[in-house]
Amino acid sequence: MFARTTTPWPLVALFTAGYLAAYLLPTTVGRLDTGLPLSATQAGAIGSALLLSSATAGFLLASRVDRFGPRRLARTGLLLAAAGYGTAALTSTLPLVIAGAIVGGFGSGAATTVAATGIAAQRDPHRTTTLGLLGVSALAGALYLTIPHLGPAHGLPLAAIACTALLVLPLAGRLPTRAPTPQTLRTATPLPHLRSGLVLAAALFFWSLAQNSLWGVSGRIGVTQAGLTEVTVGAVFAVALGAGLLGVIGAGVLGPRLGRALPIGAGTALIAGCIALSAAATDLSTFATGEIAWNTLYPVVLSYVIGLAASLDPRGRWAVLVGSASSLGTACGPLIGSLLSARAGFPAMGALLALGLLLVTVPMTAVALRPRRATALEHPVVEIPLEAVPAQRTGYDMAGPRQAAAATPGSGTG
Repeated sequence: MFARTTTPWPLVALFTAGYLAAYLLPTTVGRLDTGLPLSATQAGAIGSALLLSSATAGFLLASRVDRFGPRRLARTGLLLAAAGYGTAALTSTLPLVIAGAIVGGFGSGAATTVAATGIAAQRDPHRTTTLGLLGVSALAGALYLTIPHLGPAHGLPLAAIACTALLVLPLAGRLPTRAPTPQTLRTATPLPHLRSGLVLAAALFFWSLAQNSLWGVSGRIGVTQAGLTEVTVGAVFAVALGAGLLGVIGAGVLGPRLGRALPIGAGTALIAGCIALSAAATDLSTFATGEIAWNTLYPVVLSYVIGLAASLDPRGRWAVLVGSASSLGTACGPLIGSLLSARAGFPAMGALLALGLLLVTVPMTAVALRPRRATALEHPVVEIPLEAVPAQRTGYDMAGPRQAAAATPGSGTG
């Protein structure tokens, strides 16, 4: 479906544009809360609606990338993202803000679907995923340093996502227009490793739910509980995402040397501790330690999980479906985090989320440990029509252009 280039930069850029909305979630929800007549729970609900729309796009389009064509689908998704987020950024009318966030989220999900499908088709999906995580982490870190100095407007994070989609749009033209063989046996191939894929998808839903429940309210923890300014919180997030870059680079260097079970299992357990620490923070040092350690580990574990999903199906369907399940958990995160923190407080919320992550570690590690037989890529079946009666040959004629030109259609030549 996708050319196996050394560095698939269009896929990396598409991955960055698709995931940016989730990375900017804390500042997006915080700006909606302070810049519009919304409660914290209502702002979290809009963030959840945005990410839910993104997850819906993944579920709807996972098996349709071949049909629509990667280039067309990527362009459509990026245009929807630019239009939706741009509309939400430029207006203060709540229905338009909500509608724009939902449309933009669907566009982000479409872009992410094309990126995930293409990454799964690479010879080294883990390396390409690492590059994508590097891109989105670096961009989000730069935005966290910049946005607080541009004013208090609610639309600044949304405008940044819209501009990113427009900047990536020209690169989408380098994706293939269509799969080269639309009618082959591979279109009817069932999903391989069904049990492992379903377990991984369900586990990653709760994995993302737990983490994004905290991520969606991290800005409020820093400002209201730890007593920090928005500029300081933005600087902490930028440093945390910068540490995430180092983690991703380390994961890229290690590659498959440690397998997948150890990074996924041990990494998730460590993340649980970081979440509990960050949620209980009452000063800068504790808040910064929890956020930086957490964001260092998160992309590392995520890169191995995406690689694990890609290994379940070379056509990339499990990579998209597992990614969509993750997006669905991400979508529920802001609302769940807002509700839990409002009713139980930030520290109790962090303890509950950490416990949930420890429980989810078991099935994720089990899937990573389960041996799987390699699934060969399916090849198209080409039917060659043959004559019922072979054409007569005259003696020992020479092969050459004259003989090839004289052959009748359907004789098997050409």
